[in-house]
Amino acid sequence: MQRPVSNPPNPWSSTEVQWLGEPPQAQLAVYEERAKSILAQNDSPDVPFRWSLNPYRGCQHACAYCYARPTHQYLGFGAGTDFDTRIVVKTNAAELLRARLGKRGWKREAIAFSGATDCYQPLEASYGITRACLEACLEFSQPVGVITKGALVRRDIDVLAKLARRAPVKVFLSIPFAEDDLGRAIEPWGSAPSTRFSTLRALSAAGIETGVAIAPLIPGLNDADVATILTRAREAGASHAFLMLLRLPAEVLPVFEERVRAVVPGRAEKIFNALREMKGGVLNRSEFGERMRGAGPRWDALLRLFEIQCTRLGLRAARRDDAGDGAQELRPLHPAESPRPAQGQLFD
Repeated sequence: MQRPVSNPPNPWSSTEVQWLGEPPQAQLAVYEERAKSILAQNDSPDVPFRWSLNPYRGCQHACAYCYARPTHQYLGFGAGTDFDTRIVVKTNAAELLRARLGKRGWKREAIAFSGATDCYQPLEASYGITRACLEACLEFSQPVGVITKGALVRRDIDVLAKLARRAPVKVFLSIPFAEDDLGRAIEPWGSAPSTRFSTLRALSAAGIETGVAIAPLIPGLNDADVATILTRAREAGASHAFLMLLRLPAEVLPVFEERVRAVVPGRAEKIFNALREMKGGVLNRSEFGERMRGAGPRWDALLRLFEIQCTRLGLRAARRDDAGDGAQELRPLHPAESPRPAQGQLFD
């Protein structure tokens, strides 16, 4: 049962804010709920982990391309501005997590923070639910992998560093754009790319294993940024990298199209034509194993570029077991080609 909050906490008034500038103009509605469960088990070959934890539903970052937007419709909300401004907070997340980790049958498989919406979106500055969940993981020496666009993860360096001394921990910063202006246009309320690189540096300096996610790769918009992003991430101490192709489910396409035609109108047709070229003439493939990857010469060239740059920089790209002899091959993850291990390639 969701309980609307009449006067939601204001993350912008805290000293632990994630957006370093003026707050968004859209009015925020917050709904608190006592969730029945907190760990989601994923069985899609597109998702490189089994267990995920999402403290929030909806995301204030308002990324135009977010593939989680359709999930908001299950709550009776819309996939557009509702996703950005109607946020559900799972207030009992840490309590549920402690109960699950304490069960006799739990095998300490890695947990991904988060599988859908960002666990370090601005409301986390007020609620601290992600931090409370990480503290629960610390109590149980639970392996975790974090992926975020939020510089607020720096607040929790103390917990993550302690946990990293007891169990495997990886923190990925999702950085699809090299320049702040373009990043702000497509991801309006996420941390600026430059801030994410400095966040990578702070995490790495604390002894936490880090990586960069070029997610999503948007052909015709940020494919020229691949080498720059990887180089800057490596300079910031990252040791891992992966990329995923843009995915545009039905409800996401109009949001993304409206945004790109508004902020980069001269590139819009180039983006959609390139995406069709990589997806067999369509803008989206919904089949498992095909949703976040492409095909054809242009896609292969981008993968090769990614691989070469990772090798040059000493970054570990997402790996797969070679079907022939079991050797590990340095290359981007092709979910449809690889068996999914118990804890997922990204966070092992």
